[in-house]
Amino acid sequence: MTEATRLFMYGKIHRATVTGADVDYVGSITVDPLLLAAAGIYPHTMVDVVNVTSGERIQTYVIEGPAGGGDICLNGAAAHKFRAGDLAIIMAYEQVPLSQLPGRVSRAVHVDGRNQAVSVDKHVTPSLEDLGRNSRLGEKYRSVPEAEKA
Repeated sequence: MTEATRLFMYGKIHRATVTGADVDYVGSITVDPLLLAAAGIYPHTMVDVVNVTSGERIQTYVIEGPAGGGDICLNGAAAHKFRAGDLAIIMAYEQVPLSQLPGRVSRAVHVDGRNQAVSVDKHVTPSLEDLGRNSRLGEKYRSVPEAEKA
């Protein structure tokens, strides 16, 4: 019998600023490859993209933009759901056998207002027996001051 699996969020880029939205480009989201590497996300990987500003949520695939430029550009039909200046969360997933979930690491890349990585949090998945020992209740994201966005 095959072991059950779960869809596991292994990497995300948290609260990146959308730099563009191009309806005429053929699909996808363009992301700075330095951010992709920090989150462990490969090009052409399917991702969920959440628009923190509007509440929209889409699914697309990643292509890499120029390194170091901080590009986060929604392309094709997805461009109708995002505007430059919106905040977005980009999340990638993998199917993982249940027995391999405890101890598995998920990475969260935090960026500044110019989409440069400022920190990478690594969260270790607990076993069911250890749930509740590392509660993150009350964690809030610190907004980036306007001065850091320029």
